[in-house]
Amino acid sequence: MAGFEEGWGKEMDSKEHLGTYNSFLTGAKWGTIAVVAILILMAIFLL
Repeated sequence: MAGFEEGWGKEMDSKEHLGTYNSFLTGAKWGTIAVVAILILMAIFLL
């Protein structure tokens, strides 16, 4: 992503920003997987 960081201002810490964004994506992915798993288990055991 070398070209991606070219337009960032000096006040922006691009590595910190990208790390936070990647952490958010990971959390959203695993959170979605957890909700789907809970819904599947509820459908199995409650119906």
